[in-house]
Amino acid sequence: MSGSTGLAHGVGAGHDLPIPAFHAYAGAFAALLVSFLALGLLWPRSRFRGDRAGRPLPARLQRWARAPALRAGLRALGLAAAATVLLHLLLGPDDPERNPAPGAVYVLLWVGLLPASLLLGPVWRLLNPLRTLHALGCRVVHRPPAEPFRRLPQRLGYRPAAAGLLAFTWLELASPAPASTTALLAFLLVYASVHLAGAAVFGSDWFDRCDAFEAYSGLLARLAPIGRRTDGQLVVRSPLHGLDGTPPAPGLVAVMCVLLGSTAYDGVSDTPSWITTLQTSPLGRTTTATLGLLACTAAVAALYVVGAGAARLMAGPVRRPLTTFAHSLLPIAIGYLVAHYCSLLAVEGPRTVLTAMGSDPADLPGPEPPLSPGGLATLQVVSVVTGHVLGVVAAHDRSVRVHPPDRAPAGEVPLLVLMIVYTLAGIGLLIS
Repeated sequence: MSGSTGLAHGVGAGHDLPIPAFHAYAGAFAALLVSFLALGLLWPRSRFRGDRAGRPLPARLQRWARAPALRAGLRALGLAAAATVLLHLLLGPDDPERNPAPGAVYVLLWVGLLPASLLLGPVWRLLNPLRTLHALGCRVVHRPPAEPFRRLPQRLGYRPAAAGLLAFTWLELASPAPASTTALLAFLLVYASVHLAGAAVFGSDWFDRCDAFEAYSGLLARLAPIGRRTDGQLVVRSPLHGLDGTPPAPGLVAVMCVLLGSTAYDGVSDTPSWITTLQTSPLGRTTTATLGLLACTAAVAALYVVGAGAARLMAGPVRRPLTTFAHSLLPIAIGYLVAHYCSLLAVEGPRTVLTAMGSDPADLPGPEPPLSPGGLATLQVVSVVTGHVLGVVAAHDRSVRVHPPDRAPAGEVPLLVLMIVYTLAGIGLLIS
């Protein structure tokens, strides 16, 4: 990325770490191993109840959350924000330092959805301007938004969302000019056309798992402290209960691998050796970057498939062998996302908002990192390790539920090895 959204997301050189790199690796390895051993001794039965768990919020908060005025206001806000971005892309300068549209998409939307969804739930479902446009169109033709011309095939699952996420991350990380107003406008118009057409045929259910940003926000919200129980009540619950309730739909593994693979490539793309490769490759920068992005995503997927296959061999067959443990990848992906993008949101988010409000970028103070290099490094390493430990917990609880008690520990060993490989690779990218 260039311009205002072109910050490096890694820590920098290894000496920026507040502890030696070896200690970071050893600490991460020890945390995962101790977690695995403790779970095996102290967690013999499944404890998570998915969407059946949670304590209902007070009735007044339930009514407030369901208030039509609140929902209408959020839909109007999402539509107004989308219109503002489009106007800046159409009429603003093709300079990301003076045009807030690239920052609005790459920082406020893509990165900002992470903390918003983790804290408040699937916020993009209410803000999504495409869902609002579809509802307005249905009102014009006197047709309920949820009434489809054709039933959405269950086999699609999250696959369209995975394709959309891959396309967006390609635009951000591998395209020739990601901050170009022309490229960004073209992508958003094509994206909107595809999903409005899908919703016109399959109804508003299309957005839940096929719209990349809504699916992304909904999956992140699985770790939010506020969720919706199966009886429709808004509840306060342990995030791990919400994670356990992640629907094992087709394409869930693909979404997780795109999130992990694209974040891994973002880390790789900042290394001097890869920058040299891009500059000297006979294939050209865009083709080489595209192959690098696909290779990182494929490597993440291959490791997961091998781990899931080994678990099946060691513990016995399970229904949906790939998707059964896919939810355990979600906290890992969140850990990587926090590690790579937290400073970007803190630094570039306010500048984007101030530029959109009419401030002259030349008058704004220079970007100041929110943390010292040591503090940022600590946050990044802790985020990665915490995500993997939560993944180990989620995988263990699912293993003791689906496998016989005497074979569950054996089935977890390949998943533990997978988590260790992901962890060490993630820390390696942060300090490279």
